[in-house]
Amino acid sequence: MSMKTALQEMEQEAVVPARALDRVEPAIAVAPAIESVMINDPQGLEAEAIRALRTRLAAQHLREGRRSLAVCAAAAEAGCTYVALNLAVAMAQAGVRTAIVDANLRDPMIADLCSLPLSMPGLSEYLNSDGIAMAEIVDAELMPNLAVIGAGETPSNPQELLSGARFRGLVDQLLREYDLTIFDTPPANICSDGQRVATMAGFSLIVSRKHKSYVEDVRTLAKQLRADRSVVVGSILNDF
Repeated sequence: MSMKTALQEMEQEAVVPARALDRVEPAIAVAPAIESVMINDPQGLEAEAIRALRTRLAAQHLREGRRSLAVCAAAAEAGCTYVALNLAVAMAQAGVRTAIVDANLRDPMIADLCSLPLSMPGLSEYLNSDGIAMAEIVDAELMPNLAVIGAGETPSNPQELLSGARFRGLVDQLLREYDLTIFDTPPANICSDGQRVATMAGFSLIVSRKHKSYVEDVRTLAKQLRADRSVVVGSILNDF
């Protein structure tokens, strides 16, 4: 996978060079259960591109005190989950205390990619019940510096759950406890859940895919996110 800017009109700081800017990884043990190129193919071109994205975000996002990021896409098959999970793993490998939240309550994938226990409650259960604490939905044992929250069972009212005060409270708690919280979201062409999550997070990254995504769709999503008061930190173009 190579990454490059999808829209030159967007913020200049969004430029992601398709080369590695930091090749040295700390020697830490990780659970092979996580399906991530950062673990399974750390010397590959895809991992190098993720590292480049990590470097730019660390320099121009985390350094500004920004602690959250919603990964969004205009349509399905853009690679939103792929980018969100691999970026979270890369950040954790660099020593950044990172949480990744599967906020795609309609077609979740993070739990499967991270081999979370089937009996473990997820985001939907937490939002549906005041009796569930955040600690019960967080798996922090997969690798150092990484906490994973799966989506849980598919609810009948995802938009309402993500619009509620309990989700707002969860976001606030995550921002206090972690250096960076990354939210995976559903594509904008099927629902507005992603825009809602991006509003809560305050910052968003748009993912598109070469020969699959339309530039006008990406522009439209960027305008919608900004209108919803989410700062679009940039966009990336997948080629895989």
